[in-house]
Amino acid sequence: MAFTIADVARAMNAQVFGDADLVITGAAEPAMAGPHDLALAMQPKYAEGLKHGRARAAVLWEGADWRGFGLAAALVVPRPRYAMAYLTALLDPGPQIAPGIHPSALVDPAAEIGPEAAIGPFVVIGAGARIGARARIAPHCDIAHDVRIGDDALILSGVRIGARVTIGDRVIVQPGAVIGADGLSFVTPETSGVERARSAMGDQGDLKKQSWTRIHSLGSVAIGDDVEIGANACIDRGTIRDTVVGDGCKIDNLVHLAHNVVVGRDCLMAAQTGVAGSTVIGDRCIFGGQVGVADNITIGDDVILTGSTKAVSNVPAGRVMMGYPAVRMDQHVDMYKALRRLPRLLARIAGTAEKPVPKDGPSD
Repeated sequence: MAFTIADVARAMNAQVFGDADLVITGAAEPAMAGPHDLALAMQPKYAEGLKHGRARAAVLWEGADWRGFGLAAALVVPRPRYAMAYLTALLDPGPQIAPGIHPSALVDPAAEIGPEAAIGPFVVIGAGARIGARARIAPHCDIAHDVRIGDDALILSGVRIGARVTIGDRVIVQPGAVIGADGLSFVTPETSGVERARSAMGDQGDLKKQSWTRIHSLGSVAIGDDVEIGANACIDRGTIRDTVVGDGCKIDNLVHLAHNVVVGRDCLMAAQTGVAGSTVIGDRCIFGGQVGVADNITIGDDVILTGSTKAVSNVPAGRVMMGYPAVRMDQHVDMYKALRRLPRLLARIAGTAEKPVPKDGPSD
């Protein structure tokens, strides 16, 4: 693909300097850019790379001396990283999935395939499934019966979607994700040790030999519009009602949402986040990598859980939390500073204790 600088400027809503008719075919870091690449030097710290690369055009920060870098053209935007979203969308060719239904795909006669949909090789689509207009399903995907996939969705290789799952418009699911598997719902004939420990703050009481009995998952999963789900992420079906992921959520690789979880709108969850069953998460929450959230709690709107934070109780709206167990970020920083001071404090105490005290008491 080839684009003029003017084309790129329209996509990025950027200001153009120099030759707007210059053609680029890709984007690159400044030091690695060739003559047909658009160099991404959006902050002064990347300027040095322009001297080592061969770019003729670059995205620069406001006020940069583009002529001084020997460029033929430059683009300037007020928020470069945001503009990158539009640049990458322009340059990304997307997966190559031929239109229509591949001969090796197995599509149940009772399934409905929307206009201009693309179904790749070795895809299996069950009875009653409905695939939206212009949806694309890459090879080796398994779409169970009565699934609903919205318009313009992109389901990449090896995705497994369980029965009755609903997926909204423009959803992207990365390879290997599993949506709609059974949740971890098991029960013992009598009160289990973990139930007693929870109510008694750690005392399991008299232990009994008991086995686990499955509670079948009758619910499914409902995914809103404009959601993205990362590679090998797992979203379990609900026990009675659906597990829900709201519009606009972005879920990274290896994230697990357990049965009955409800996630609000526009949340972002980084890799290896785990949310236990029946927890409710508000809108616009951000979870860093390896965040853990206990079951049956509520996380309010606009909460940020920093990386590796473990939330074991309700979190009010708007809080920024850190640590295990999660506390307010400012409080956690104070606690960490105090912890680092402990060795010195203990040394001082030990040193004081070693000094003999006179029988008549300390001298003035």
